[in-house]
Amino acid sequence: MKCHECGVEIVIEVGKKIFRQDTCKKCGSYLHCCLNCELYDPVAWKECREPQAMRVNDKAVANFCEYFIPAQANKVTGTRRADKARNKLDDLFKKKD
Repeated sequence: MKCHECGVEIVIEVGKKIFRQDTCKKCGSYLHCCLNCELYDPVAWKECREPQAMRVNDKAVANFCEYFIPAQANKVTGTRRADKARNKLDDLFKKKD
């Protein structure tokens, strides 16, 4: 599994669970969140393919979802990366006085 925020590889030992409080050692983002779940789907109803799952408003925050499955593929990497890239582009093309 990869962290949804920084993209660092998270090694999960066989038989070990990811708990609600677990965070990425590199960036501190929560690991047990929708953005790191195999069932997360931004175009699905409630943005989850599990029909019985409760709606979670902030997908990057730790939650108590019992359907959580660590994602094999990284669906979302760096939710803030787009903002950072946009700011860098704005700085690059800023008119200098």
